Amino acid sequence: MSKDIQLSRKVLRQGKLTQNGLLNAAQGHPMLVELKNGETLNGHLLNCDTWMNLTLKEVVQTSPDGDKFFRLPEVYVRGNNIKYLRVPDEIIDLVKDQQQNQPSSRGRGGGVQRGDHGGRGDRGRGSGRAGGGRGRGRGRGGGG
Repeated sequence: MSKDIQLSRKVLRQGKLTQNGLLNAAQGHPMLVELKNGETLNGHLLNCDTWMNLTLKEVVQTSPDGDKFFRLPEVYVRGNNIKYLRVPDEIIDLVKDQQQNQPSSRGRGGGVQRGDHGGRGDRGRGSGRAGGGRGRGRGRGGGG
């Protein structure tokens, strides 16, 4: 296994990098993509999305046996077909430096938490009505 892959797995496991952050930083740089069917793609990353779908340009595709090569101007790779990616070390270092220089928006008291509705107070389920409770619902009558 190459140093690139070992390093990126180690860094990703430690939670210091996100996959999308790493791929966004790798845009415009060369990378190797191995697919689940054994084919490899060598090219420059043009674009990526949250599902790890990639667009590569100036691609050399290699057959699983390594005996056939194809030069392609552009390739779209669906993320679920990717076995692994090899990204240059300088990209990993660049992303680590960028994330260390940015103040974290996570952690204690930072950012918007799940269920935070901007200070609407005690307006959860069933409150905020004159009579309290949950309202009439369906088919209960209740006059009024």
